[in-house]
Amino acid sequence: MRTLHLGKGKLVDTDSLIGVFDLDITSQSHLTRHFLRESERAGLVVNAAEDIPKSFVVCREGEKNIVYLSQMATATLLKRAEADWLLE
Repeated sequence: MRTLHLGKGKLVDTDSLIGVFDLDITSQSHLTRHFLRESERAGLVVNAAEDIPKSFVVCREGEKNIVYLSQMATATLLKRAEADWLLE
């Protein structure tokens, strides 16, 4: 099982990964803001950021999509994921 470290010790299985999104860019869209707001209301948001979040990661866990807030930039998360894949 490959994992991706999001911050604050939170690891997610890369097989469950749906997408990694830049919070500054995507939050300009009312659709993204609505998605994040509704996810938070449903209790599906996990804060894995010790500081202001820079990105959010959506993972499929069971029948639900879980949103993880991360202080890591999307480029950093991509590099971490690629490094893990190269080690296999």
